[in-house]
Amino acid sequence: MNLRRLPRPVASLAAVVSVLALAVGCSSAGGSSAGGSGKINLVAYSTPQEVYEELIPEFAKTEAGKGVKVSTSFGASGAQSRAVVAGQPADVVEFSLETDLTRLVDEGLVSKDWNKNEYNGMLTDSVVVFIVRKDNPKNIRSWSDLTKPGVKVVTPNPFSSGSARWNLMAAYGAALKQRKSPDEALAFVKSVLKNTVAQPESGSKATAAFTSGTGDVLISYENEALEAQRAKQDVDYVIPDQTLLIENPVAALSKSANAEQAKAFVKYLYTEQAQKTFAEHGYRPVVKSVLDEKKFPTPKQLFTIRDLGGWPKVAKEFFDTKTGSITKIENELGVSGG
Repeated sequence: MNLRRLPRPVASLAAVVSVLALAVGCSSAGGSSAGGSGKINLVAYSTPQEVYEELIPEFAKTEAGKGVKVSTSFGASGAQSRAVVAGQPADVVEFSLETDLTRLVDEGLVSKDWNKNEYNGMLTDSVVVFIVRKDNPKNIRSWSDLTKPGVKVVTPNPFSSGSARWNLMAAYGAALKQRKSPDEALAFVKSVLKNTVAQPESGSKATAAFTSGTGDVLISYENEALEAQRAKQDVDYVIPDQTLLIENPVAALSKSANAEQAKAFVKYLYTEQAQKTFAEHGYRPVVKSVLDEKKFPTPKQLFTIRDLGGWPKVAKEFFDTKTGSITKIENELGVSGG
């Protein structure tokens, strides 16, 4: 367009339009590598909600995050995973359990190589602990203390909550570490569940129930205990001698409409800055340069889910909706969901 041949008012308007068009063109060209526009739907389990409320504004300050809107959904891990399969919009997911993520792999929503990074696809770690009332009035120190008469236990519902499954497998594995047979270990889990007075649908709701006055001890994540103390709740916590390493997976969906932004967000979550924020909220960072071993000591007998056969085997053997051994125990005790 030759602006010199147009009348001045028209030429001025055309110049503005041309400049705006050029600006928009530059923005679109740089959008995939430097953020630009776009929207990310983050679907996650319940406990890291407060962490993401800090991380998302920080991501927006990065080159990759500029102009990217992040919408969030938090809830019980299993329920969130099933919702994504059912069609809930998602570009990035973080779950409590590996099986909640591999459900999406099986549905073709997440790439089969989702865990092929140096962290095996895991974003944060934690360990199973006992959260108790301030000064631990019931003197709860070990797993066996959870089965004593009069001790009221709180743990989430394993039919909806990933943290509940970690908790119950920690109890089972601890019994094995104490040289109990598999049958005796399962009987021990049943004894713990007999003393359980509340099983909320998620880890965060279990913490809310406990801090509101329900029960004497909450089986939970270490990060939930540290976050409760950070919020000035009157609680202490105990790391039992035998406990389970919790590993939380993250992935970008392979068919995301905003794939570049989703991948950039996941990449950001592994930065030292983001990992330090997770650590401030009680999560054990997977980036070792950030891990403070004084704040996060290694338990005496720490074991992993792989020591128990791995999540695919554990999910089928213990939590299958019809044949799972813990499912049967819960059904016998009148707990719904199985």
